[in-house]
Amino acid sequence: MTGSLKPRAIGRGHSRRDGAAKVTGTAPYAYETAPESPLYCHLVQATIARGRCAEIGTTAAEALEGVRCVITPSTAERLAVTDDRELAVLQDLEVPFRGRVIAVVLANSPETARHAAELVTVRYESEPHDCLLTADHPELYEPDEVNAGFPTDTADGDLDAALSGADVVIDQTYTTAPYFNNPLEPHTTTALWDGDTLTLRESTQGVHPLRATVADLFGLSTEKVRVTCPYIGGGFGSKGTPHVNVVLATMAARAVPGTPVKLELTRQQMFTLAGYRTPTIQRARLGAEWDGTLRAVGMDVVEQTSRIKEYAEQSAAPARMMYAAPNRATSHRLAALDLPVPSWMRAPGECPGMFGPEVAMDELAAVLDVDPVELRIRNEPLRDPETGNPFSSRNLVACLRQGAENFGWDGRSGARRDGRWLVGAGVASSVYPAKRMPGSRAVIRFENGRYVVEIGAADLGTGTWTVLPQIAADALDVPVASVDARIGDTLYPFATVAGGSTGTASWGSAVVAAADVFRDKYGTDPGEGDEADAETPANPDEDKYAMYGFGAQFAEARVDADTGEVRVSRLHGTFAVGRIINPVTARSQLLGGMIMGLSMALHENGVLDPRVGLTVNHDLAEYHIATNADIEDVRADWIDEHDPHLNPMESKGIGEIGIVGTAAAIANAVHAATGVRVRDLPITLDKLLPGLPVE
Repeated sequence: MTGSLKPRAIGRGHSRRDGAAKVTGTAPYAYETAPESPLYCHLVQATIARGRCAEIGTTAAEALEGVRCVITPSTAERLAVTDDRELAVLQDLEVPFRGRVIAVVLANSPETARHAAELVTVRYESEPHDCLLTADHPELYEPDEVNAGFPTDTADGDLDAALSGADVVIDQTYTTAPYFNNPLEPHTTTALWDGDTLTLRESTQGVHPLRATVADLFGLSTEKVRVTCPYIGGGFGSKGTPHVNVVLATMAARAVPGTPVKLELTRQQMFTLAGYRTPTIQRARLGAEWDGTLRAVGMDVVEQTSRIKEYAEQSAAPARMMYAAPNRATSHRLAALDLPVPSWMRAPGECPGMFGPEVAMDELAAVLDVDPVELRIRNEPLRDPETGNPFSSRNLVACLRQGAENFGWDGRSGARRDGRWLVGAGVASSVYPAKRMPGSRAVIRFENGRYVVEIGAADLGTGTWTVLPQIAADALDVPVASVDARIGDTLYPFATVAGGSTGTASWGSAVVAAADVFRDKYGTDPGEGDEADAETPANPDEDKYAMYGFGAQFAEARVDADTGEVRVSRLHGTFAVGRIINPVTARSQLLGGMIMGLSMALHENGVLDPRVGLTVNHDLAEYHIATNADIEDVRADWIDEHDPHLNPMESKGIGEIGIVGTAAAIANAVHAATGVRVRDLPITLDKLLPGLPVE
C-alpha cells in the first residue's frame, strides 16, 4: 500500500482543539448534560457471591418522598435479547457474583435515590461459590479462541526437546494482579425516551457500536436510537464495550417516558460493573545457547473469567512473534469463577503478556552475563516467527540502541549505591499490533467557506478532535485552520470503536478516501454544500506483512536499603510507531501509557477476599494509582519510521504501546538495584525486605 499524503499539517505539534473547553470546565460530559427536571438512578447490588434473591422488599424505599419507582426483576421489562448475560440484567433473580445489580431506584435527586437504595431489603438463598484463581484450578478449560480472534494455543517445532537440549533454561512463573479501569469520568448515561425513540448521552468509545447493542437488546431499529458522546473523561478500554449502566439507564427511562434519567456509577461500582483486567499466572520458558541464541520460547497462561460470560485475554500472543526461536509453544487456560466479567483494559494481551517473557529475558541475560539490550538484539527475527510474513517495518533494534544512548545505558544494570538508596537500571521491549478496522465512513463537506469532516468517531482523550483535521487538511491540500471536525454522534457516518490502537488509522483512512473523492468531484474551488463520502478502503498489504509498533523501555529504580521503598527516578521510552501525526498528542499518549505501566509495577492490585467474592480495596483511597508526580524524569521519544504498507498516513496506533513492557523494565531495574527478583506484581516492600543487603 502506498501512502498518498504530502505531510504539511501532519507531523506538526498542533494544540488540542478540545483542550481549552476541558481545562475551563465547559466541555459537557455525558452526566453533565442539563435536561429539565431529570430523575436520578441509584443501583442496588447483591451482597452475596452466588445464589438467588428469594425476596426483594421495596416498600420503605417507595414510600420515601421524592422516589418515583423501584425497578426489580419482578417489574423490569423483558429484554428482546438475553444472550449476553452480563447485559441481561434484572431478567431473573439469580446472583452470579457479588455486586450484580438486583434493583434500580429512580428519584428526583441523587441523594434521595441513594438513600432509597439503602432502604431496599433483600433475602438471599446462598449457594457455594468459587472465587479463587490458582494455576492448578480443577476446572481449567481451553477457550475456543482468545480476545481479538487469536488461536488459543500454538506450537511450532518441539519445545520440550529444545529445552532439554538447551545450554541454559529459564523456567519461571510470573503473575500479574487484577487491574481495574478507573478513568477520571466514571461510566455515565443520560437517557430519554420520546415515544419509541431513544436518545442516549453516553460516555463511550464507540457511539455506533453501542447504538447497535442497545437497539438489539430493546428490540429497536437502529434508526430509533441516537447516541451522542462529544467528550469522554478517559476510558482505557472499559468504555469500548457496553456495560450494564447503559442498559439500566435505558430501562429506567422507559419506565418514565418523556423524562430524562441520569445514571452515574460510583467509584466503588466501577470495580464491579465496568470490566477489569484478569489476573494472570504465566509460566515462561526460555532455552538458549551459551552465546544467547534462543532455541525455545514457551508461554503458558492461566487466567480467570466470569461464570456468566467468557473473556479470554490474549496474554500469550506477543511471545509468539517477539523473538526468533525455532521451537515455540503457547497456551491459554481459563477458570470460570463466580466473579464479575473481565474485559478490555489498555493494551489487552500485550500489557500483561509481556511481563513474564521480558523479565525472563533479563534472567537469561544475568545467567549468561550478557547485556540485556544485546541479548534482545541477538534474537531479532528477520521475519515474523508466527506467520512467516515479512514485517512491514520493525525497528525494535533501533529503539533499543537509540533508547540506550538517550538513557545512558552502561551495558548492564547501572547498579550503584547513593547513600541509603540502592540504584539500578532495567530494560524491556514493547510491541503492539498496527491494525485498522474496516467499515468506517467519513463525509467531507464545504460549508460556510470551510471544510467539515463528519464521522461518528470518539475522542477519549487521545486527540481525535485535533488529528482528523490535520489528516483532512493534507488530503485536501488546504490549511488545517480551514478544516473543522464533527464527531461523537450517531447522526454522523458510522465509525468503528476507539480501541485496539486502531482509531486514527481506521478513521483517518476513511477521511483521506473521502477527501480524494471530494477533490475528484469538485477540484480546488468547491461550492457551498458540496460533499463527498467514502469508507475505509481495504488494505491489500494486510495479509502480506506483519504490522506492529515496537519500543524499548528503560527504567532507573531506587530502593531504600532500610525500608524497601521503591522509587522510579527515570523512565524513558523510545518507540517506532510509524509517522507521528501530532507530536503533542502522541507524546501525551506515550507518557500516559508509561505512567500507567509504572502504576501496574508498583501499586495497582485488586485485593480479593475469596470468602465473600469482594474486591476489598474498591476505591481510590486504597487502590493506588500512580501519577506524573510519582516520577522525577519521564521521557518519550520516537524514531523516524517510514512504512508505506499501513495506511495513507503511514501511522501506527500509539494509545497502548506505552504501557507495554514498562512493568518488566521496572522489575528488572529493581533486581539490578537489590539482587531481589520479584516475579509477582506489584513490587511491594514485603517482597523486597527479606532479600535486601544487611550492613
